Amino acid sequence: MATEDVHPYTSLLKSISVDGKDFKYYDLTNLKDERYDKLPFSIRVLLESAVRNCDEFTVKKSDVENILDWSTKQNEKVEIPFKPARVILQDFTGVPAVVDFAAMRDAVKKMGGDPEKINPICPADLVIDHSVQVDVARSSDALEKNQELEFERNKERFQFLKWGAKALKNMLIVPPGSGIVHQVNLEYLARVVFNSNGTLYPDSLVGTDSHTTMINGLGVAGWGVGGIEAEAVMLGQSISMVLPEVIGYKLIGKPGPYITSTDVVLTVTKHLRQVGVVGKFVEFFGPGVTALSIADRATISNMCPEYGATVGFFPVDESSLSYLKQTGRETEQLNIIENYLKTNKMFRNYSDSDEDPVFTKVIELDLGSVVPCCSGPKRPHDKVPVTEMKSDFQTCLNNKVSFKGFAIPADKQETKVPIVYDNQEHILTHGSVVIAAITSCTNTSNPSVMLGAGLLARNAVEAGLTIKPYIKTSLSPGSGVVTYYLKESGVTPYLEKLGFDIVGYGCMTCIGNSGPLPEPVAEGIEKGDLVTCGVLSGNRNFEGRIHPLTRANYLASPPLVIAYAIAGTVSIDFETEPLGMKEDGSPIFLRDIWPSREDIMKVEKEFVVPSMFKDVYSKITEGNKRWNSLEVPDSMLYPWDEKSTYIKSPPFFEKMTKEIQPPSSIENAYVLLNLGDSVTTDHISPAGSIARNSPAARYLASRGLVPREFNSYGSRRGHDSVMARGTFANIRLLNKFIGKPGPKTIYIPNGEQMDVFEAAERYQKENKQVIVLAGKDYGAGSSRDWAAKGPWMLGIKAVIAESYERIHRSNLVGMGIIPFQYLEGQNAASLGLTGKETFSISVPADVKAGQNLTINISSGKSFTVKTRFDTEVELAYFRHGGILNFMIRSMV
Repeated sequence: MATEDVHPYTSLLKSISVDGKDFKYYDLTNLKDERYDKLPFSIRVLLESAVRNCDEFTVKKSDVENILDWSTKQNEKVEIPFKPARVILQDFTGVPAVVDFAAMRDAVKKMGGDPEKINPICPADLVIDHSVQVDVARSSDALEKNQELEFERNKERFQFLKWGAKALKNMLIVPPGSGIVHQVNLEYLARVVFNSNGTLYPDSLVGTDSHTTMINGLGVAGWGVGGIEAEAVMLGQSISMVLPEVIGYKLIGKPGPYITSTDVVLTVTKHLRQVGVVGKFVEFFGPGVTALSIADRATISNMCPEYGATVGFFPVDESSLSYLKQTGRETEQLNIIENYLKTNKMFRNYSDSDEDPVFTKVIELDLGSVVPCCSGPKRPHDKVPVTEMKSDFQTCLNNKVSFKGFAIPADKQETKVPIVYDNQEHILTHGSVVIAAITSCTNTSNPSVMLGAGLLARNAVEAGLTIKPYIKTSLSPGSGVVTYYLKESGVTPYLEKLGFDIVGYGCMTCIGNSGPLPEPVAEGIEKGDLVTCGVLSGNRNFEGRIHPLTRANYLASPPLVIAYAIAGTVSIDFETEPLGMKEDGSPIFLRDIWPSREDIMKVEKEFVVPSMFKDVYSKITEGNKRWNSLEVPDSMLYPWDEKSTYIKSPPFFEKMTKEIQPPSSIENAYVLLNLGDSVTTDHISPAGSIARNSPAARYLASRGLVPREFNSYGSRRGHDSVMARGTFANIRLLNKFIGKPGPKTIYIPNGEQMDVFEAAERYQKENKQVIVLAGKDYGAGSSRDWAAKGPWMLGIKAVIAESYERIHRSNLVGMGIIPFQYLEGQNAASLGLTGKETFSISVPADVKAGQNLTINISSGKSFTVKTRFDTEVELAYFRHGGILNFMIRSMV
């Protein structure tokens, strides 16, 4: 924060007394500007940050004026700086961040600077999600066994993070086994209002988990960024962003008695995808908001990346305060939050339309119109009403291969494959459910759906219903609080009876850590070429993400996950087809065991109480026996172990010089990959298990490891040699050069087909440059830094795409890769590109943000593209060779 003697807004610095204590704050109402009262509440957070941090250098008075004049400037692509109050990391991206910090310290020292300057300046909370592969399920000691296996596999990774906790200042590390990052953030870490040395200001953050947006449900502005950008923020850099449009999403009515928050969020997700909100803020308002609990709102906000917005913001109201009280926050903090926000006109009464701000556009949803639904089979915004699931799945079997199609020939659609499991014969068909997971990504922060699942399990067990033993069932809560209230309410034994034992607390099935299917199941699926299904209460169901053998994956509420597991298939009409039969031969329908909203609310009110949160989180930083027993180096610089296959100093700074080098043009570059639409970071970034026939597996084998020691890509994110080999290694990647899914490409000079890494390696050895061609929405999905670091290591100089997902485009710039965009209405097909040409692009030393450049190709044609550097700051990062290089030079 700028010092008062040079601060342009010293006149706004006021005092406020709360419970007999005096605090300072910047009073935005004292701007005495009628525009402030009309600003969306999310924009008020950006304005306060600009006012507080205004120093006429990194943040200028003109920036404050631009934000204040939002209603006019929102359409002018005005660039503004934003300094979040804090950064949150998960260990998936926390390990690479700490690796980069350690390597930056080495680089700074090498250049004669002070390595101790490489420390977080912005407060950083790092939650070790303890990403668990579900090797053990359906067992009373599944949790203990899985965590023991994971600690054994990831001991070195955890040691490294524990070193980071000691060596890096201003960083809080939440040890493994505590919960999933965004749920711990909601239940424990969120401040809502910061108190920094007696000065109050709104809590805000960026996070390396794309579902950082979950915290918007509590009225905290936050969104996902790549690990690269987060590291820069931790080092004190502001985020440069375009002043966003804000879509007002008006909620009216209330959900029906059998509607879950998941039904609401999947409806909202499809609706907002249709409206088009990519890169925009969405702010919820209207009387219907009062019908949603904070957990409901958080579930909607959590899915923000799936509907494409930057934030899905619910301003703080009385329900927010009640939630903070319920989750064990101290009374003094609650009083500070209420007094500060009300004084600064940042506290919302959703029933008072006079408080409604001006929005770019308003759209409306009647919550009473929401019906039970799922999403799938391949995308989170492809909503399917439960009443249409059977017919929709049949249509998907018939359709050509697409997001809604599998092209199964008519004579193969009735295929039945008998398997023997536990000495019993079972039949697998198209639509058979083989994975059913209640996951920590979205829903476990919401007691209503978790208790709803528990009550459904109780009713099902009491009715005599069971789940086929070959279905891989699991329950991975987002925090220990969930375990607490499930046990206290008495539903845990029923969940376990159906196979939903607690298997861990981190990223599991939703991220691809579902573990192996039973061998008879895997063999049966492959023998019959079956389209089998995963059903999970997660965020994402992109191809190849959940499990290689589940070609169809559906997102559903926790109760519906159990319902489809009992049914054993998604090809069922719950209205007319029973889940089973009673002893007397009468049918048991889903409606007979589905708990009512009143039943759920009664149990929630009795068993989800503040003492639970206080008890669980009072011990959270103490860690556990395994964590506490780890011995770590006591040094400022990390002593890299060359034998390690988990942690390695990255090559990002090896060729870096003190002086900035002029940008190099791209000359006669080959196309490494020719891709279509909706290529996600799941296709690009290494994720899930390491396939035994992959380049990464061959590398690990050359280092003396056997397959059972390979672990997952997530666990090896601190080792660039593994991650480079896992880039574009997704078995569902569709490269136009190949024509069928798989991690392959062709080496264009001779047409030879090979693994993507091997082709890139050959191009690099022969000093040939490479680029990537892509379609719409390139880089959608999780905010994975390795989706940019990996391509950098493969030697990719640029990407030419029709459009980009916001975070991934930023990450490409952060690694010094140029994101080019076809002009409106153009793409590779319309320009007649085969991808087998070579491409030359002259990049001027004074290249401008958004500048159009000409690309010349070997066929003699040329075309124009837009350079997607969106801000002057991004240009500066590119000229330095990336964001981290920029930071190192600023330190030296």
